[in-house]
Amino acid sequence: MSGAAPASAASGRTLGFWMATALVVGNIIGAGIFAMPAALAPYGLNALGGWLVTVLGCACLALAFAELARRFPRDDGPYAYTLRAFGPWAAFFVMWCYWVSVWVANAAIAIAVIGYVLYFVPGLAANPLAPPIAALALVWLFVLINLRGARTAGWVQVLTTALKLLPSFAVILLGLGVLITDPHLYTQHLPPNPASWREVASVSSLALFAMLGLECATIPAARVRDPARNIPRATLAGTLIAAFLYVCISVVPMFLIPQAQLAASSAPFADLFAQHLGGQWGGWIAAFCAISGLGALNGWTLVIGEVTQTMARHGGFPQALARENSRAAPARAFILSGIVTSVMLLMNYVGSVGSVFAFFSVAATILTIPLYVLDPLAVLRLRRAGDTTRAVGPFTAAAAILAVVYCAWIVWGVEAKPLIWGTLLGLAGIPVYFVCTRVQRQQASAQA
Repeated sequence: MSGAAPASAASGRTLGFWMATALVVGNIIGAGIFAMPAALAPYGLNALGGWLVTVLGCACLALAFAELARRFPRDDGPYAYTLRAFGPWAAFFVMWCYWVSVWVANAAIAIAVIGYVLYFVPGLAANPLAPPIAALALVWLFVLINLRGARTAGWVQVLTTALKLLPSFAVILLGLGVLITDPHLYTQHLPPNPASWREVASVSSLALFAMLGLECATIPAARVRDPARNIPRATLAGTLIAAFLYVCISVVPMFLIPQAQLAASSAPFADLFAQHLGGQWGGWIAAFCAISGLGALNGWTLVIGEVTQTMARHGGFPQALARENSRAAPARAFILSGIVTSVMLLMNYVGSVGSVFAFFSVAATILTIPLYVLDPLAVLRLRRAGDTTRAVGPFTAAAAILAVVYCAWIVWGVEAKPLIWGTLLGLAGIPVYFVCTRVQRQQASAQA
């Protein structure tokens, strides 16, 4: 079975290097920027160790995805890479888990954005139904935007990515300013947590959620111009930019806001600026962080539509989900993604913004692990396939092995509840696979 993108998809290559990079950066920064400081606050300084491990692990993952994209530029993204290396069942299972992880992540992003909306409209929190209804409205807004086609979604992504970098730089500048003018503030609220490898591992699983999206340039591979060049460059550039910004902006709130206050915050960056520069600055940061989340929600909605369409093209989902509307958008795929995201959001919207966000983020991370394990293994398995003039070098092979080790480390640090949810949602793909393959066989027999 070939993993190449179909001609109809390949003819609509509308995403260049900057749009592909914006998709990577936009999906990474925004997926965890809002509630991540609050979610990491209980771990204290162990969060720094978790971030260090995460940055190294994600760099290895980015190298693996870049190598596959460079070696197989005509392939239909991660589904095709896994199909080449391990066959149809593995390809379906990996992309099923990834498909579920994306709509779980969309629920987490919508919840995090609403946390910043509450900063402006605190009265919404008084009505327990208002936050989930507002989150649902955001989910369906970006379904409608993506129904207008990949180019429209791509320009929205470029615009929101440019805007979302502003609060990141603002946090870094504030942190540097405080370090220069009042350095003692960095030691005033030091978290008391003792060093713990277990906490470092737990932080790694949360921090990996913040970095989910490093593979996003490979997902719409059939829509990227010059994929052999642009996808690897966008993957590496986007991952390194996002990792640098995340580490910088995670340190500042950890040191400048008391641990208990930070853990309870629904808008930690806004609280940080309000505390040091006044309430009006907190409002501006909250607005830009909300924009950042909207960009992430747009990018992930684009990705889930592409994943759904890819699985339908390869027979994992009904062929009807691969059909495109007049704007070349997989309309039914987007509508299905909106429905399942809505169901997951309504089933689990209880507790504080921080606690709900943490649950969704870890569950989404667990569901992404199969992709992050099998695609680096595919680099090793396919090291002599594709471009046979260039074998996989020892550096890239070592990066692929370290990526697998990193994923094992992540699973070890995950708490029980999201691990169980993620496992059950992943295993739910088994009956779906057998039903779809049986329908395919029956249709093939009827045509014969």
